[in-house]
Amino acid sequence: MQLQQNEHWMRQALAQAQAAALAGEVPVGAVVVKDGQVIATGRNAPVQGHDPTAHAEIVALRAAAQLLGNYRLDGCTLYVTLEPCAMCSGAMLHARVSRVVFGATDPKTGAAGSVLNLFGHAAINHQTQVQGGVLAHECGALLSAFFRRRRAQQRAEALAQHPLRDDALRTPEAAFAHLPDYPWAPHYLSDLPSLAGLRMHYLDEGPVQAPHTWLCLHGDPAWSYLYRHMLPVFLAAGDRVVAPDLIGFGKSDKPKKDGFHHFAWHRQVLLELIDRLDLHNIVLVVQGGGGMLGLTLPMAMPGRFAGLLAMNTWLATGDAPLPPGLVQWRALCAQKPLFGVGRLLARGNPHLRQGECAAYDAPFPDRGYRAALRAFSMRVPDQPDAEGADASRAARSFWQHDWQGRSLAVAGAQDPVFGLPVVQALQRGIRGCPPPIVLPQAGHFVPEHGQALAAQAVEYFSS
Repeated sequence: MQLQQNEHWMRQALAQAQAAALAGEVPVGAVVVKDGQVIATGRNAPVQGHDPTAHAEIVALRAAAQLLGNYRLDGCTLYVTLEPCAMCSGAMLHARVSRVVFGATDPKTGAAGSVLNLFGHAAINHQTQVQGGVLAHECGALLSAFFRRRRAQQRAEALAQHPLRDDALRTPEAAFAHLPDYPWAPHYLSDLPSLAGLRMHYLDEGPVQAPHTWLCLHGDPAWSYLYRHMLPVFLAAGDRVVAPDLIGFGKSDKPKKDGFHHFAWHRQVLLELIDRLDLHNIVLVVQGGGGMLGLTLPMAMPGRFAGLLAMNTWLATGDAPLPPGLVQWRALCAQKPLFGVGRLLARGNPHLRQGECAAYDAPFPDRGYRAALRAFSMRVPDQPDAEGADASRAARSFWQHDWQGRSLAVAGAQDPVFGLPVVQALQRGIRGCPPPIVLPQAGHFVPEHGQALAAQAVEYFSS
C-alpha cells in the first residue's frame, strides 16, 4: 500500500518536473503531502526567478508553510524527483518535515546519501525519515533527456557560430567531459584572418588589467591541459592567464591533411591572437615545441612582453644540428603515428593518474584527428633555408641583444628530448637570463611538476 501511495505522489511531483522542463529549467518537481492530501507543489525556477534558492523543494516548502500558517511542517511528507541538495536538506530539517521521499539519486550534489547525508546525523535536534529510489528510472530519464536536448542545442549553437570547415575535424565535446583538474570555461574564435574559419580554443582567466598576463604555449603532443597545475598559482597571484590550443591540438579544430601545418602559419595565428586579445605585460611561458614557435613572437611586438619562462625548449635556427633527442622524437612520430599520447606522458611522469592520461588522449579519438601529431615536429627548421629558419635566427639575435624583460630557464633533469646542455645553450643566448633551474624528477613535460615552479616564477617576475 505504501509503495502505491509513494508512486502516486511521486507522479504528481513528476508532473511538476515536466512543467519545469517546459519552462527551460532543470526538470525537478516536488509536492508536500499532509493527511493524504497535496497541500503544496513546487518546480525548479532558479533561472526564471533569478533566484539561486528557487529549487523545487524550497518552492514547495514555502507554499506549504504559507498554507499552514506555520514554518514548522510537522506531519508532512515531501516528495521530490531528485535527491535533495544540502540547501534543501537543511531547509527540510529546519521545517521539521517528517519524511522526505525522492526519486533519482544525485551523485554530484546529493545530500541524502550520495555525496553526504545530512539526515543521518543523530546530533541534529530533528530526525527526518528518508526514502529514495521511488520511480527512480522515470525521474532520472526525464533529467537525462533534458540534458541531452540541452547539449544538442549547445552543439548546434556552437556550430552555427563557428561552422566546421570541410577540410577539418572537430573533437566532440563529450571527449572532454570530466577532465581532472581542468575546470575552466572554454573560449573560441574563428575570425582571425589566418584562421580562415578554423575554430581555435583558448583559456582566458583572471582580470584583463592584471599585473601580468601569463601566455602559456604548449608543444606537441600536448595541449592547454599541460598547464593545469600552474594556472591556479598564476590566478591566485591576481594575474591573467591565456592558454591557447594550437590548431590541430586540444579543443581546436584539426585539419585533415598533414601538409596544412606550417611554421609561419602557426606563428601568424599566435601573433593575431595576441593582438585580438590585446595582451600586455606578457610573461611568455613555453615548453617543448611551443618554445620553438613562441620564442619568435616577442621580436614582432616587444612592447607587449615583460618576461619569459622557458621550460625544456630550444630555438631551431636551421644552422645547427637538431638535438639527438628531437631527431628521435621525429622518427617516433613518423614510424609510429598511432602512439598513445597519454602513455607517452606517463612514461616520463609515472605519477599521472589514469584520468589524466585519458585527458591527453582525448583530442585524438581516431587516426583522422592526428595530422598535427604527424606533422608538427617535422616543421622544426632543420636547414638554413627551411621555413621558419629566418624568423628563428632573427629571434636569436633579438634575445641576445634587444630583449629588455626578465627571464627564467628551466630544465627537467630526466628530459630525453633536449636535456640540460640544450637548455643551458638557450639560456646563454638570452640577455640577462640566470642559469637554468634544474628539476631533478622532471622529464620533458616540466609543467607536470609545475605547481612549485609556478609559485617561484610568480615571486621572481613580481620582484
